[in-house]
Amino acid sequence: MLNQHYDLMVIGAGVLGSFHAYHAARKGLNVLLLEKDHQPNEATVRNFGQVVPSGMPQGKWQEYGRRSMEIYREIQRSFDISIRENGTVYLASDNTELTLIEELTAINQQQHYHSTILSKEECLARFPGLRASYCMGGLFFPGEITIEPHLMIHQLIACLKEQYSITYKPLTLVQSIEQGSDHIKVRDNHGNTYKSKKAVICNGRDFRHLYPETFYSSDIEVSKLQMLSIAPMDGLDLPGSILSGLSIRRYESFTECPSYKKLDAANIPSSFRKWGIHLLFKQAIDGSIIIGDSHEYADARNSDELGFHCNQEITDIMLSEAQRMFAFPEWRVTRQWNGYYAQRKHHDVFLETVEPNVHIVTAIGGKGMTASAALAEEHIHQLFD
Repeated sequence: MLNQHYDLMVIGAGVLGSFHAYHAARKGLNVLLLEKDHQPNEATVRNFGQVVPSGMPQGKWQEYGRRSMEIYREIQRSFDISIRENGTVYLASDNTELTLIEELTAINQQQHYHSTILSKEECLARFPGLRASYCMGGLFFPGEITIEPHLMIHQLIACLKEQYSITYKPLTLVQSIEQGSDHIKVRDNHGNTYKSKKAVICNGRDFRHLYPETFYSSDIEVSKLQMLSIAPMDGLDLPGSILSGLSIRRYESFTECPSYKKLDAANIPSSFRKWGIHLLFKQAIDGSIIIGDSHEYADARNSDELGFHCNQEITDIMLSEAQRMFAFPEWRVTRQWNGYYAQRKHHDVFLETVEPNVHIVTAIGGKGMTASAALAEEHIHQLFD
Protein backbone atom coordinates (compact mmCIF):
# COMPACT_ATOMS: atom_id res chain seq x y z
CA MET A 1 0.00 0.00 0.00
CA LEU A 2 1.38 3.41 -0.95
CA ASN A 3 0.63 6.13 1.60
CA GLN A 4 0.51 9.86 1.09
CA HIS A 5 3.57 12.02 0.64
CA TYR A 6 4.96 13.67 3.78
CA ASP A 7 7.31 16.59 4.25
CA LEU A 8 9.19 14.83 7.02
CA MET A 9 9.37 11.28 8.29
CA VAL A 10 10.80 10.79 11.80
CA ILE A 11 11.90 7.28 12.76
CA GLY A 12 11.90 6.80 16.52
CA ALA A 13 9.40 8.43 18.90
CA GLY A 14 11.64 8.95 21.91
CA VAL A 15 12.30 12.44 23.21
CA LEU A 16 14.70 13.38 20.39
CA GLY A 17 12.47 12.06 17.62
CA SER A 18 9.23 13.41 19.06
CA PHE A 19 10.71 16.89 19.41
CA HIS A 20 11.85 16.77 15.79
CA ALA A 21 8.24 15.99 14.91
CA TYR A 22 7.00 18.78 17.19
CA HIS A 23 9.16 21.51 15.68
CA ALA A 24 8.45 20.38 12.13
CA ALA A 25 4.70 20.38 12.82
CA ARG A 26 4.92 23.88 14.29
CA LYS A 27 6.37 25.00 10.97
CA GLY A 28 3.23 23.68 9.26
CA LEU A 29 4.93 20.61 7.78
CA ASN A 30 3.13 17.33 7.19
CA VAL A 31 4.87 14.89 9.56
CA LEU A 32 4.91 11.12 9.95
CA LEU A 33 6.29 9.76 13.24
CA LEU A 34 7.15 6.04 13.32
CA GLU A 35 7.86 3.96 16.42
CA LYS A 36 8.91 0.31 16.31
CA ASP A 37 7.44 -0.57 19.71
CA HIS A 38 3.98 -0.20 21.21
CA GLN A 39 5.36 2.89 22.94
CA PRO A 40 8.83 4.40 23.49
CA ASN A 41 10.56 2.26 26.11
CA GLU A 42 14.29 2.96 25.89
CA ALA A 43 16.39 5.80 27.34
CA THR A 44 13.55 8.34 27.17
CA VAL A 45 11.53 6.56 29.85
CA ARG A 46 14.39 5.01 31.87
CA ASN A 47 15.81 8.13 33.46
CA PHE A 48 15.22 10.46 36.37
CA GLY A 49 13.35 13.16 34.50
CA GLN A 50 15.77 15.81 35.69
CA VAL A 51 16.19 18.79 33.35
CA VAL A 52 19.49 20.23 34.55
CA PRO A 53 21.25 22.72 32.24
CA SER A 54 23.30 23.62 35.33
CA GLY A 55 25.28 20.39 34.90
CA MET A 56 26.25 21.14 31.31
CA PRO A 57 29.32 23.03 30.12
CA GLN A 58 29.01 26.70 29.26
CA GLY A 59 28.24 27.42 25.64
CA LYS A 60 26.25 25.31 23.21
CA TRP A 61 24.98 22.58 25.53
CA GLN A 62 23.92 24.79 28.39
CA GLU A 63 22.16 27.02 25.87
CA TYR A 64 20.36 23.97 24.49
CA GLY A 65 19.29 23.08 28.03
CA ARG A 66 18.04 26.55 28.84
CA ARG A 67 16.12 26.80 25.57
CA SER A 68 14.68 23.32 26.12
CA MET A 69 13.22 24.43 29.44
CA GLU A 70 11.47 27.29 27.63
CA ILE A 71 10.03 24.81 25.14
CA TYR A 72 8.82 22.50 27.91
CA ARG A 73 7.09 25.45 29.59
CA GLU A 74 5.51 26.60 26.32
CA ILE A 75 3.94 23.18 25.82
CA GLN A 76 2.91 22.84 29.48
CA ARG A 77 0.88 26.06 29.29
CA SER A 78 -1.57 24.45 26.86
CA PHE A 79 -1.03 20.72 27.34
CA ASP A 80 -0.01 18.93 30.54
CA ILE A 81 3.27 17.06 30.02
CA SER A 82 4.04 16.67 33.78
CA ILE A 83 6.40 19.65 34.17
CA ARG A 84 7.17 20.70 37.75
CA GLU A 85 9.16 23.86 38.44
CA ASN A 86 10.87 22.82 41.65
CA GLY A 87 14.56 23.49 41.04
CA THR A 88 17.87 21.66 41.30
CA VAL A 89 20.31 21.57 44.20
CA TYR A 90 23.92 20.36 44.38
CA LEU A 91 24.91 19.37 47.93
CA ALA A 92 28.56 19.84 48.90
CA SER A 93 29.98 17.31 51.36
CA ASP A 94 33.47 18.78 51.89
CA ASN A 95 35.42 22.01 51.55
CA THR A 96 36.60 21.27 48.00
CA GLU A 97 33.06 20.71 46.77
CA LEU A 98 31.94 23.84 48.63
CA THR A 99 34.60 25.85 46.82
CA LEU A 100 33.46 24.42 43.48
CA ILE A 101 29.83 25.47 43.96
CA GLU A 102 30.98 28.95 44.96
CA GLU A 103 33.11 29.18 41.82
CA LEU A 104 30.28 27.90 39.62
CA THR A 105 28.00 30.57 41.07
CA ALA A 106 30.40 33.24 39.82
CA ILE A 107 30.45 31.61 36.36
CA ASN A 108 26.64 31.48 36.36
CA GLN A 109 26.48 35.19 37.12
CA GLN A 110 28.64 35.93 34.11
CA GLN A 111 26.31 33.81 31.97
CA HIS A 112 23.17 35.42 33.46
CA TYR A 113 21.97 32.05 34.75
CA HIS A 114 20.40 32.44 38.17
CA SER A 115 21.65 30.33 41.05
CA THR A 116 21.84 30.80 44.81
CA ILE A 117 24.24 29.52 47.43
CA LEU A 118 22.39 27.83 50.31
CA SER A 119 23.93 27.59 53.75
CA LYS A 120 24.09 24.29 55.57
CA GLU A 121 21.16 25.39 57.73
CA GLU A 122 19.08 26.35 54.68
CA CYS A 123 19.74 22.96 53.06
CA LEU A 124 18.75 21.09 56.23
CA ALA A 125 15.54 23.10 56.47
CA ARG A 126 14.65 22.63 52.78
CA PHE A 127 15.36 18.89 52.43
CA PRO A 128 13.80 16.66 55.10
CA GLY A 129 16.04 13.88 56.35
CA LEU A 130 19.26 15.45 55.06
CA ARG A 131 22.07 14.61 57.46
CA ALA A 132 24.02 17.48 59.00
CA SER A 133 27.09 15.23 58.99
CA TYR A 134 27.00 15.14 55.18
CA CYS A 135 25.97 18.60 54.02
CA MET A 136 28.21 21.68 54.18
CA GLY A 137 26.11 23.82 51.84
CA GLY A 138 24.35 23.76 48.51
CA LEU A 139 24.00 25.44 45.13
CA PHE A 140 20.35 25.94 44.15
CA PHE A 141 18.98 26.59 40.65
CA PRO A 142 15.36 27.68 41.26
CA GLY A 143 14.43 27.87 37.57
CA GLU A 144 15.20 24.24 36.67
CA ILE A 145 12.44 21.67 36.25
CA THR A 146 11.59 18.02 36.65
CA ILE A 147 9.33 15.83 34.55
CA GLU A 148 7.90 12.33 34.78
CA PRO A 149 9.56 10.60 31.79
CA HIS A 150 7.01 7.82 31.27
CA LEU A 151 4.19 10.40 31.34
CA MET A 152 5.91 13.19 29.44
CA ILE A 153 6.64 11.31 26.22
CA HIS A 154 3.11 9.89 25.96
CA GLN A 155 1.60 13.29 26.63
CA LEU A 156 3.93 14.93 24.12
CA ILE A 157 2.85 12.45 21.44
CA ALA A 158 -0.79 13.04 22.38
CA CYS A 159 -0.18 16.78 22.00
CA LEU A 160 1.36 16.22 18.56
CA LYS A 161 -1.68 14.25 17.44
CA GLU A 162 -4.33 16.55 18.92
CA GLN A 163 -2.87 20.01 18.37
CA TYR A 164 -0.73 19.46 15.27
CA SER A 165 -2.39 16.50 13.54
CA ILE A 166 0.81 14.60 12.92
CA THR A 167 0.47 10.98 11.79
CA TYR A 168 1.80 8.63 14.47
CA LYS A 169 2.31 4.93 13.82
CA PRO A 170 3.53 2.73 16.69
CA LEU A 171 4.44 -0.92 16.19
CA THR A 172 5.94 0.10 12.88
CA LEU A 173 9.44 -1.18 12.19
CA VAL A 174 11.25 0.44 9.28
CA GLN A 175 12.86 -2.29 7.20
CA SER A 176 14.34 -0.31 4.34
CA ILE A 177 14.99 3.26 3.20
CA GLU A 178 15.42 4.12 -0.46
CA GLN A 179 16.60 7.52 -1.69
CA GLY A 180 14.80 8.55 -4.88
CA SER A 181 15.39 11.51 -7.15
CA ASP A 182 12.93 13.78 -5.31
CA HIS A 183 11.71 11.75 -2.36
CA ILE A 184 12.53 9.06 0.17
CA LYS A 185 10.68 5.78 0.19
CA VAL A 186 10.38 3.75 3.39
CA ARG A 187 9.00 0.23 3.76
CA ASP A 188 7.77 -1.11 7.08
CA ASN A 189 7.12 -4.54 8.60
CA HIS A 190 3.45 -4.41 7.57
CA GLY A 191 4.28 -4.13 3.89
CA ASN A 192 3.37 -0.43 3.77
CA THR A 193 5.38 2.13 1.83
CA TYR A 194 5.68 5.79 2.79
CA LYS A 195 7.16 8.72 0.90
CA SER A 196 8.62 11.93 2.25
CA LYS A 197 10.90 14.76 1.25
CA LYS A 198 13.24 14.14 4.16
CA ALA A 199 13.77 11.56 6.89
CA VAL A 200 15.34 11.93 10.33
CA ILE A 201 16.40 8.79 12.19
CA CYS A 202 16.34 9.16 15.98
CA ASN A 203 16.18 5.55 17.11
CA GLY A 204 19.35 5.38 19.19
CA ARG A 205 21.67 2.50 18.41
CA ASP A 206 18.94 0.70 16.45
CA PHE A 207 20.00 2.46 13.25
CA ARG A 208 22.56 -0.34 12.89
CA HIS A 209 19.86 -2.38 11.15
CA LEU A 210 19.30 0.33 8.54
CA TYR A 211 22.87 1.56 8.04
CA PRO A 212 25.16 -1.12 9.48
CA GLU A 213 28.31 0.15 7.76
CA THR A 214 27.83 3.63 9.20
CA PHE A 215 27.05 2.21 12.62
CA TYR A 216 29.96 -0.20 12.87
CA SER A 217 32.50 2.35 11.66
CA SER A 218 31.36 4.99 14.19
CA ASP A 219 32.82 5.85 17.59
CA ILE A 220 29.48 5.28 19.33
CA GLU A 221 29.52 3.58 22.70
CA VAL A 222 26.65 2.57 24.99
CA SER A 223 26.37 3.46 28.64
CA LYS A 224 24.40 1.23 31.01
CA LEU A 225 22.88 2.98 34.02
CA GLN A 226 21.38 1.36 37.10
CA MET A 227 18.64 3.00 39.17
CA LEU A 228 16.27 2.05 41.95
CA SER A 229 13.16 3.36 43.62
CA ILE A 230 12.24 3.30 47.31
CA ALA A 231 8.67 3.26 48.59
CA PRO A 232 6.72 6.47 49.36
CA MET A 233 6.80 7.61 52.98
CA ASP A 234 4.00 9.53 54.67
CA GLY A 235 4.75 13.20 55.00
CA LEU A 236 8.05 13.11 53.13
CA ASP A 237 8.30 15.88 50.54
CA LEU A 238 11.66 16.00 48.75
CA PRO A 239 11.46 18.86 46.23
CA GLY A 240 13.21 19.02 42.87
CA SER A 241 16.39 17.36 41.68
CA ILE A 242 18.97 16.61 44.37
CA LEU A 243 22.56 15.96 43.32
CA SER A 244 25.38 14.86 45.59
CA GLY A 245 28.98 15.87 46.07
CA LEU A 246 29.88 12.99 43.77
CA SER A 247 27.81 14.72 41.05
CA ILE A 248 29.74 17.96 41.65
CA ARG A 249 32.90 15.97 40.98
CA ARG A 250 31.44 14.42 37.81
CA TYR A 251 29.33 17.00 35.98
CA GLU A 252 30.89 18.91 33.12
CA SER A 253 29.90 22.38 34.28
CA PHE A 254 32.18 22.06 37.31
CA THR A 255 35.20 21.17 35.19
CA GLU A 256 35.35 24.85 34.22
CA CYS A 257 35.86 25.92 37.84
CA PRO A 258 39.43 26.94 38.79
CA SER A 259 39.56 24.46 41.70
CA TYR A 260 38.40 21.47 39.67
CA LYS A 261 41.96 20.42 38.82
CA LYS A 262 42.69 20.20 42.55
CA LEU A 263 40.22 17.37 43.05
CA ASP A 264 41.83 14.25 44.41
CA ALA A 265 40.40 11.14 42.77
CA ALA A 266 41.72 9.12 45.69
CA ASN A 267 38.98 10.65 47.83
CA ILE A 268 36.44 8.65 45.83
CA PRO A 269 36.28 4.95 46.86
CA SER A 270 37.53 2.56 44.19
CA SER A 271 34.14 0.82 43.99
CA PHE A 272 32.50 4.15 43.07
CA ARG A 273 35.11 4.73 40.36
CA LYS A 274 34.78 1.16 39.08
CA TRP A 275 31.03 1.47 38.50
CA GLY A 276 30.90 5.20 37.71
CA ILE A 277 28.54 5.88 40.61
CA HIS A 278 27.35 9.32 41.63
CA LEU A 279 24.19 9.93 43.64
CA LEU A 280 21.04 11.62 42.35
CA PHE A 281 17.62 11.80 43.99
CA LYS A 282 14.19 12.75 42.67
CA GLN A 283 10.81 12.20 44.24
CA ALA A 284 8.29 11.02 41.64
CA ILE A 285 4.70 12.24 41.66
CA ASP A 286 3.59 9.01 43.35
CA GLY A 287 5.84 9.82 46.32
CA SER A 288 8.47 7.18 45.58
CA ILE A 289 12.10 8.32 45.54
CA ILE A 290 14.31 7.47 42.58
CA ILE A 291 17.99 6.98 43.43
CA GLY A 292 20.93 6.35 41.13
CA ASP A 293 23.00 5.96 39.17
CA SER A 294 25.97 4.03 37.81
CA HIS A 295 27.80 3.96 34.47
CA GLU A 296 29.22 1.00 32.59
CA TYR A 297 30.47 1.36 29.01
CA ALA A 298 30.92 -0.78 25.92
CA ASP A 299 31.50 -0.08 22.24
CA ALA A 300 28.13 -0.02 20.52
CA ARG A 301 28.99 -3.09 18.45
CA ASN A 302 29.61 -4.99 21.69
CA SER A 303 26.85 -3.43 23.79
CA ASP A 304 25.19 -6.79 24.45
CA GLU A 305 28.13 -7.51 26.75
CA LEU A 306 26.69 -5.02 29.23
CA GLY A 307 23.88 -7.44 29.98
CA PHE A 308 20.39 -6.71 31.24
CA HIS A 309 20.62 -7.68 34.90
CA CYS A 310 20.84 -5.36 37.91
CA ASN A 311 24.08 -5.68 39.83
CA GLN A 312 23.47 -6.13 43.57
CA GLU A 313 26.89 -4.70 44.42
CA ILE A 314 25.92 -1.46 42.69
CA THR A 315 22.58 -1.37 44.51
CA ASP A 316 24.29 -1.88 47.87
CA ILE A 317 26.81 0.90 47.19
CA MET A 318 24.12 3.37 46.12
CA LEU A 319 21.93 2.61 49.13
CA SER A 320 24.87 2.91 51.51
CA GLU A 321 25.84 6.32 50.11
CA ALA A 322 22.21 7.45 50.05
CA GLN A 323 21.87 6.54 53.72
CA ARG A 324 25.03 8.52 54.47
CA MET A 325 23.26 11.53 52.96
CA PHE A 326 19.68 11.10 54.20
CA ALA A 327 17.98 9.63 57.27
CA PHE A 328 14.68 8.42 55.84
CA PRO A 329 12.26 6.41 58.02
CA GLU A 330 12.64 3.39 55.73
CA TRP A 331 14.57 2.26 52.67
CA ARG A 332 12.32 -0.37 51.12
CA VAL A 333 13.36 -0.89 47.49
CA THR A 334 10.31 -1.38 45.27
CA ARG A 335 11.94 -1.36 41.82
CA GLN A 336 15.33 -1.67 40.15
CA TRP A 337 16.04 -1.13 36.47
CA ASN A 338 18.68 -0.35 33.88
CA GLY A 339 18.77 2.40 31.33
CA TYR A 340 20.92 2.44 28.19
CA TYR A 341 21.95 5.43 26.12
CA ALA A 342 24.31 5.97 23.24
CA GLN A 343 27.11 8.52 23.19
CA ARG A 344 30.23 9.22 21.16
CA LYS A 345 33.78 8.80 22.38
CA HIS A 346 35.27 11.74 20.51
CA HIS A 347 32.30 14.02 19.70
CA ASP A 348 29.27 15.32 21.55
CA VAL A 349 26.49 13.98 19.28
CA PHE A 350 26.10 11.73 16.22
CA LEU A 351 24.55 13.89 13.49
CA GLU A 352 25.25 12.47 10.05
CA THR A 353 23.70 12.72 6.60
CA VAL A 354 23.76 9.18 5.19
CA GLU A 355 21.74 9.90 2.04
CA PRO A 356 21.06 13.31 0.46
CA ASN A 357 17.85 13.68 2.50
CA VAL A 358 18.30 11.06 5.24
CA HIS A 359 19.79 12.29 8.51
CA ILE A 360 20.72 10.33 11.63
CA VAL A 361 20.60 12.13 14.98
CA THR A 362 21.55 10.05 18.01
CA ALA A 363 24.23 9.43 20.67
CA ILE A 364 23.40 12.56 22.62
CA GLY A 365 24.60 10.80 25.76
CA GLY A 366 23.02 11.63 29.09
CA LYS A 367 21.83 15.01 27.81
CA GLY A 368 18.68 13.74 26.09
CA MET A 369 15.96 14.89 28.46
CA THR A 370 17.67 18.22 29.11
CA ALA A 371 18.78 19.23 25.62
CA SER A 372 16.77 17.31 22.99
CA ALA A 373 13.99 19.87 22.61
CA ALA A 374 16.38 22.64 21.59
CA LEU A 375 18.74 20.45 19.57
CA ALA A 376 15.78 19.19 17.53
CA GLU A 377 14.52 22.75 17.04
CA GLU A 378 17.88 23.86 15.63
CA HIS A 379 18.17 20.80 13.40
CA ILE A 380 14.70 21.27 11.93
CA HIS A 381 15.53 24.90 11.12
CA GLN A 382 18.71 23.76 9.40
CA LEU A 383 16.83 21.18 7.32
CA PHE A 384 13.85 23.29 6.26
CA ASP A 385 14.90 26.96 6.36
